[in-house]
Amino acid sequence: MFLEGMRLCWVFFHLPFLIIFYAIATIRVNAFTGTYGINYGRLADNIPSPSKVVELLREAKIKNVRIYDFDHSVLEAFSGAGLELVIGLPNGYLNNMSTNPDNALDWVKENVQAFLPDTRIVGIAVGNEVLGGTDQELEGYLYGAVTNIYNATKQLNLDSAVQVSTSHSSAVFNDSYPPSSCTFSGNVKQYMNPLLKFFSQIGSPFCLNAYPFLSYLSDPATIDINYALFQKTSGIYDPETGLRYDNLLDAQIDAAYAALEDAGFGKMEVIVTETGWASRGDTNEDVATVQNARTYNYNLRKRLALRKGTPLRPKVPLRVYVFALFNEDDKPGPTSERNYGLFTANGSIAYDIGFKGLKSSSASSLLSAKDIGATRVWLKQYSAAFAACVVVLFLLL
Repeated sequence: MFLEGMRLCWVFFHLPFLIIFYAIATIRVNAFTGTYGINYGRLADNIPSPSKVVELLREAKIKNVRIYDFDHSVLEAFSGAGLELVIGLPNGYLNNMSTNPDNALDWVKENVQAFLPDTRIVGIAVGNEVLGGTDQELEGYLYGAVTNIYNATKQLNLDSAVQVSTSHSSAVFNDSYPPSSCTFSGNVKQYMNPLLKFFSQIGSPFCLNAYPFLSYLSDPATIDINYALFQKTSGIYDPETGLRYDNLLDAQIDAAYAALEDAGFGKMEVIVTETGWASRGDTNEDVATVQNARTYNYNLRKRLALRKGTPLRPKVPLRVYVFALFNEDDKPGPTSERNYGLFTANGSIAYDIGFKGLKSSSASSLLSAKDIGATRVWLKQYSAAFAACVVVLFLLL
């Protein structure tokens, strides 16, 4: 009886701490849930407001979202929405963040910590496609900015919930055909190697912007359009690995894995942070059509729904952020750059790949849906914590 009484006392004394510990564990955020996400670019003067975008994303059931900056109107609109957001630190900030850790700490306090936990910021993308470009000074700032931003999250006890990363274009690679032959270009290795070492230490993935559309445009005589669009094709054979590829995106991802293996980081996961197909282009971009954009994005969505990996990493489900949510009419460059959107400016679908666009609804109905979503999240977390406590009590009594 005495021992049983002591056990009861121990349980009741520690129960509040067990509840708090388990509740924290259950709400810890992963940087990516599932396999499908989307990029929410805003270089346009005709797209919906951030609050309408939240409604659209929830209608489409897209949970993983990336933005390219840290605009507070967007962060406030995502509050309580249950969506998982990766925010961007634009390239123009890298110098400031790299040279002064206090600047990085202030930035994380003002643009990440201040919005948590209501806005579920799960990642910070430090710069975009910095390496492999023509600005060597900017390349030199990247590592310092990444480490200072990460150390700021660690100092604020956010490092277990907010992942720090950076995205790369295919410009960081040497020849990637066949995939197994791919290595990092000599001109980026001095920057890439310490970056990869740091990311391997903190558990961040290699983030790749991969565009079969652009690869096809650069070599239409060699690349089969069906291979680029996930359609029936003979594909390619890699004699080094004995693997066959039936689509170009898988080959591009496995080329990145080969480069990582060559650099000594074969266990690092590759996440695609941008991919898409333009629905309109210039005269030299004749494959930028609505039909091809629909085919690529529809087949990509089907492929991701299988939750399978690539031929080289079959047990690592592929995770992708599609580019992009909207056409962006203020973007510079060729016409294709302004025409990657899955949705039109009024929130309707640009073409049908199975998503729902915005419905005509009042502001009050949106508020109601938002409140319901937040309540469901809270109830789910509460139920999990309560169930854990019941199990603990059962085991200890």
